[in-house]
Amino acid sequence: MKTRIFLKACLAASLAAATFGAMAQAYPSRPVKVIIPFPPGGTLDAVGRQLAQKLGEQMGQPFVVENRAGGNGTIGAAAVASAPADGYTLLFNASTFTSAPMTMKSVPYGVVKDFTPIALVAKAPLSVAINKNLPITDIKSLITYAKAHPGRMTFAVGSIGSAGHLSTELLKRVGGMDYTVVPYKGTAPAFQDLIGGQIDGFIDPILGSLQYHKSGMLRVVAVTGDKRAPNLPDVPTVAETLPGYEFYSWYGLWAPAKLPAEITQRLNAETNKALGTDMREKLIQQGLVLTPGSPEDFAKFQNADMARSQKVITDGHIRVE
Repeated sequence: MKTRIFLKACLAASLAAATFGAMAQAYPSRPVKVIIPFPPGGTLDAVGRQLAQKLGEQMGQPFVVENRAGGNGTIGAAAVASAPADGYTLLFNASTFTSAPMTMKSVPYGVVKDFTPIALVAKAPLSVAINKNLPITDIKSLITYAKAHPGRMTFAVGSIGSAGHLSTELLKRVGGMDYTVVPYKGTAPAFQDLIGGQIDGFIDPILGSLQYHKSGMLRVVAVTGDKRAPNLPDVPTVAETLPGYEFYSWYGLWAPAKLPAEITQRLNAETNKALGTDMREKLIQQGLVLTPGSPEDFAKFQNADMARSQKVITDGHIRVE
């Protein structure tokens, strides 16, 4: 009897493996929706669209980007969390996805419980961008100016709990400065107000500020990575003035929880493949650090980053009002 039960169990497992294998091989058989939970125009949108295009080319079906903004990214993320776990609804998001919920009273999902991590795509050092009319050319002069005008300087944040926000709060504390943080609904309007002089500073991924810096519309005075950015070699790191300071945004791909392992592995492999194409050089030129790896690597990285973000949020008393 026990032998018969064991054989039935083995047969069931074999059939399930064959089914999942066939599923992964056939996937995708129709267009895949990639939800980006913020408006078009920012770094997140730019990187997500490049990846979606490559995945579509490689996998033979369109990967269609849908910007579903609102609720500090929670509306789009919630839509993915409630979608079928079949690989046809994916989430492309930044580190805001894991840190922003820590600043909110409640969100309609759990980052770890309701999502399958697929791939960590890239890390993005941030740029410290300043209005060009201010007498600030580096971190030292920023600190001097902020201390001479306590409480009067303003720094934009694209969304509450984002890497840019956490970096802004950390720089404020480490540099001993007193400036006001002003929340915006996305990065594009923040840059417009920075250029127009309504805001004094903005810390965000390099890609967003690069064109404005090169055209002289604003001034990037530092980057937050552990080394100078290849596309801004003359701009120092924050750590050159404040040793030990380092901060990144990062971008990843998720699916609803319980995505079949074969589809998870397929999407991971195709994402890593995309990072080895001409997309690689484009992202590097945009100031990104590519981070190919396994889904398990991504899950481990995500959990460690969440712990780090929680400390910054707790120490800075960051909450969505």
